[in-house]
Amino acid sequence: MEILSDPSAEDLKHYDTWLHTCAQGTLWQSLEWKKYQEAIGRGTRLYLAREKGAIVASALVVIDTTTFGLSTWDIPRGPIWDLGLRTGDLGELLKTIVNDAKKNRCLCLYLSPPIPLPDLKSQVPSPLSSVLRSSLRHEQPEASSVIDLMKSEEEIRAEMKPKGRYNISVAKRHHVIVRQSSDIAVFLKLAEETANRDGFKAPPKSDYRAFLEHLRGSFLLLAYPENSSEPISGLLGVIWGSQGIYYYGASSHASRALMAPYLLQWEAMRHSKALGCTSYDLFGIAPPDAPSHHPWKGVTDFKEKFGGKTILYPPEQVIALRPMLKALLALKRKVF
Repeated sequence: MEILSDPSAEDLKHYDTWLHTCAQGTLWQSLEWKKYQEAIGRGTRLYLAREKGAIVASALVVIDTTTFGLSTWDIPRGPIWDLGLRTGDLGELLKTIVNDAKKNRCLCLYLSPPIPLPDLKSQVPSPLSSVLRSSLRHEQPEASSVIDLMKSEEEIRAEMKPKGRYNISVAKRHHVIVRQSSDIAVFLKLAEETANRDGFKAPPKSDYRAFLEHLRGSFLLLAYPENSSEPISGLLGVIWGSQGIYYYGASSHASRALMAPYLLQWEAMRHSKALGCTSYDLFGIAPPDAPSHHPWKGVTDFKEKFGGKTILYPPEQVIALRPMLKALLALKRKVF
C-alpha cells in the first residue's frame, strides 16, 4: 500500500470521483471544502491510501495554526475508508498523519468519522499522548435531521410536525417573499444581530463571505416582507452531490411574528429538490439523550419541526500529541 500526502492534479481528479461514489463521502472531506478552508486562511492536507492504484482510504486534514506556531489538525467527517479494508491499512494511514502532525507542532488531532472507527489502538503510535480518546468538542454534530427529497412536496409537508406546517403557512399568509441572492452584506447584518441576541459567538464575517464566494454549490436565500426591500431573515446553504445542506441562518427579532425562517427552510428544500437533490440535511441537532446544556440543544426544537430522519454519528475522537502544551495554552487563554 502507498500513502500520498501531496496528490497530483490527476490524483485529485480521481479522488473527487471516488468520494462522490463512496457511501461515506461527505462535503467536509471534499475538494470543495478544501478550497473553502484555504479561502478562510486555514491550511489543508489530503492523504490518500492506495492499493494497486485504487484509493482505499483518505483523510482531508484542516490545519488551524495558533499561538507560538502550534496548531490543531482536524479531520472533519473523516477519515473515509473502504468498508472491506483491512484495519491495518487504515491504521497505517493514521500513523502517517500522526507522524506528520508531530513534526509540525500539532497539539491535537481530531477525528469525526461518519461511521464508527474499527479498533485502531494497536495500529496508531503507542505512547499515551497518541491514544484515541473521546473529545469534548462539538465541532461536528453528533446527530442531524435529514429530509427525504425523493418524496413529493405534499408528502414532505405531511411528515412535518403540525407546528412546522403551520408556521410556513403563517409566513405565506403574511406574504413573505423568498429570493435567491448574492448580497452577503445584508446577511452579515442579520447574522450579527442574531449572534448578539442569542448570545453565541458567530464565525468571522469573512467566513460567511468566503462560504458564499468560494464554496462551490453554496447559495443564499433571503426573506422579505411584502412591499419591502429590507430582508428579515436569511439562509446560507450548500449543495454537494445529491444533498442540500443547511449551514447558517439569521433573522430579525422585530419581525419574528412573520415566521420567515420556516418559509426559508421550506424554500431551501424546494431549491435543493429542483436541482436534483435526494435529501436535505438540516445539519446538527442534539442527540436524543442529550442533556439540556448540550450546545446543539437550542436549535433542535426548530429543526425537528420539519420532520425528517434522525441520523446519529460516532462521538468525535482526539489524539493528544502535546497534552501539557495544550493545557498550558488553554490556561493562558482562560486567565488572560
